[in-house]
Amino acid sequence: MSRPRVLYITGWMRSGSTLLGNVLNELPGVLHVGELHYLWRNGVLKQGTNTTCGCGRDITACALWSAVLDDDGSSALAAARRMMGQQRRHLRTRHTAARLRDWQDGGGPPPGVAEATGRTAAVYHLLAAGGADRLVVDGSKYPAEAAALLGRSDVDVRVLHVVRDPRPTALSYKRAKDYIDPMGPARSSAYWTAFNAASELLGRAAPERYLRVRHEDLCADPRSVIAAVMAFAGLDGDNPVDDRGRVALGVNHTVTGNPDRLSTGVTAIRSDERWRTALSRREITAATATAAPLLTRYGYPLLPAG
Repeated sequence: MSRPRVLYITGWMRSGSTLLGNVLNELPGVLHVGELHYLWRNGVLKQGTNTTCGCGRDITACALWSAVLDDDGSSALAAARRMMGQQRRHLRTRHTAARLRDWQDGGGPPPGVAEATGRTAAVYHLLAAGGADRLVVDGSKYPAEAAALLGRSDVDVRVLHVVRDPRPTALSYKRAKDYIDPMGPARSSAYWTAFNAASELLGRAAPERYLRVRHEDLCADPRSVIAAVMAFAGLDGDNPVDDRGRVALGVNHTVTGNPDRLSTGVTAIRSDERWRTALSRREITAATATAAPLLTRYGYPLLPAG
């Protein structure tokens, strides 16, 4: 049985991963599934606020996902609850180092980890057989889950670590949205630091299967960054981004993620600098101080201009 190739996106949320995944989705044989981690919580159990597939239908009414859930046996409520429990117990960000040790030390993962990632791997196989034969793009952004999947021999996983300046991220979290709760700049940057630090562990453990890109570089030169990601993922063919930084987006089948995933048509990839005036000086300071240990590592200034 051939191993499906998976590009697992990690890092903190609001980093532009949904747009990046949807750009790759325009390539033949590539399927961006959004945040697959939430398939069972949002799609089967309906416990989340984001239960719509990127095609606009409810996840369980989508032809692709209803077939996957039935074939995998994940449509059963008991199976979905079990999957959620295993994710909470074994695949949270604080479990990243432990999940790396599972395969680095040769002892193998605990039964719950093997079962949870086995179910995820089974979904990858079904998707690959159903048309995603070149690449499945999973934007779940759980570094511990990526760590566990790196240790599996039945999937070819590559990790794309997407980083964005924590100050515009803080602005995104300032106001409540339908699918995320609001949080203050200091708390947002604390999560930013934790998720990115955990993602760094993946690069140290498997440097040949890890690539880090910045959201700001994607916005400044989208065609070049997408070309680099394509090469890393083993994808050839024409770049879906034109010389003016535009891409024609079609319908996708993302499980969950930024509501912008529902948008189709010609989209221009550009930066958003509203945070410079929309955040107060105190908010910028709070977001900066909490993220300071990693800011300069990623090329972000401690004192932003303007």
